[in-house]
Amino acid sequence: MEEVPEGFNVADYILKRADELAEKTAYICGDQKITYGRLKQKVNQTGLALKDDGVEMENRVLLLMKDTPDLPIAFLGAIKIGAVPVILNNWLKSEDYRYMFNDSRGKVLIVDKSLVHFYEEIKADLPFLKKVITVGRVDDYDDFDSWINSKPSELDSAPTNRDDSAFWLYSSGSTGKPKGVVHLQKDIPFSVETYAETILNIKESDILFSAAKLFFAYGLGNGLYFPLVSGATAVLCPDLPSPEAMYENINRFDVTIFFAVPTLYGRMLQTKDKLGKVEKCVSAGEPLPKPIYDQWLDHFNVEINDGIGSTELLHIYVSNRFGDIKPGSSGKPVEGYEAKIVDESGKNVPTGQLGTLIVKGGSRAARYWNMEERTRTAMIGKWFSTGDKYYQDKAGYFYYAGRDDDMLKVGGIWVSPAEVESCLMSHVSVLEAAVVGRKDKQDMVKPMAFIVLNEGVNGSDALAKEMKEFCKSKIAHYKYPRWIKFVDDLPKTATGKIQRFKLREIVDENI
Repeated sequence: MEEVPEGFNVADYILKRADELAEKTAYICGDQKITYGRLKQKVNQTGLALKDDGVEMENRVLLLMKDTPDLPIAFLGAIKIGAVPVILNNWLKSEDYRYMFNDSRGKVLIVDKSLVHFYEEIKADLPFLKKVITVGRVDDYDDFDSWINSKPSELDSAPTNRDDSAFWLYSSGSTGKPKGVVHLQKDIPFSVETYAETILNIKESDILFSAAKLFFAYGLGNGLYFPLVSGATAVLCPDLPSPEAMYENINRFDVTIFFAVPTLYGRMLQTKDKLGKVEKCVSAGEPLPKPIYDQWLDHFNVEINDGIGSTELLHIYVSNRFGDIKPGSSGKPVEGYEAKIVDESGKNVPTGQLGTLIVKGGSRAARYWNMEERTRTAMIGKWFSTGDKYYQDKAGYFYYAGRDDDMLKVGGIWVSPAEVESCLMSHVSVLEAAVVGRKDKQDMVKPMAFIVLNEGVNGSDALAKEMKEFCKSKIAHYKYPRWIKFVDDLPKTATGKIQRFKLREIVDENI
């Protein structure tokens, strides 16, 4: 990999082709198009607006935004002045945002007008936040366009170092407490020069579209820095990734590279619309079941290239290759990364034996914010312990087999059983709850809840439906339990810890 110079600002790297391609479309979003030249101008104006409002190098800038061109503009504008943008998942609840706003000590919030109510619900509890800007006009707030439009169009980049913090992403923790993942200025170039260049081979003529949102590490690469560095065009969609919206954008804008998670590919197979000019499909976020791969290839005659990545490594580090895909496997390490499977003592396991996947590469995050012990546990020297159970076959392909902990991956997003259990136990009828993963008819993992009811309460289909809706109103929609089983008691250890492995055995026996 080409060494990143000591003095380096990744916003300049991402926009390095903006002058050369000034008249070319960088982003399409519905009826809106923005050229590379206009994008760079708005990035500069955003940086100046932030500086005028007192944002300094290393200050955090919170981005609670939908997938429109304003999000890349705000992200790059903050980085260009040496500030640190924190892109937040916009599918969460007020309590999640209260924690992340205060944990990050964000100084400025840029928020979509449809999401500003989350801020208003918690604004009395945010001692570090000094300024709020809305994308779209909202009374009593500065509007993003008006806020930047009066600023000059030229801006010198801050004198950042390659090892300075560039941006954060929040990743779910095993207790449900999000972890602030700190990425450095040098991380994005490594991801570009490995996965984007060796696996995707993006051309200027390509049009990229990612169902995974920009607030995911996977989506951030797909929709922001991969296309811009390559001089390609990206399609953004602020709506939820329904099959109908995916097909509409794919066909309307002649998309050539499409990114999604296995759950969505499965849902799109139920509709089976046209795939237009798509030449490459990519999957990540959770393992792609072989049946979905086979059905997709049979119907559309386009491969889905599956791989595994993480927020901590920024993007995909183990992947299949187009033209050399082994369905059901995650593939082999991407050039530039090292991956191995180890036992509890850190020693390599024999071929075919189960162990924990650990990975090394130049895009690994520096640390978890304010979580020293968790950082030391997961980031061992230059290696990152993924917490994923894997085995490797004789040909060198990696196969996913589960998690070290009880975390679930639902639709490509980590879900903490403890968080769902806590929500269920706040229901007036629930005495105890335990959540495990269960595969649906398409072999995709979803939460299943085992519930002990309070004395005098009887289980019923109506009560189960009520509890599902209760969870949807309290936590992110993708976390709610798809199945609820009422039981007399839960299996526990002598110390009272729930034995989820026994519940998983019950699930397996009844499928």
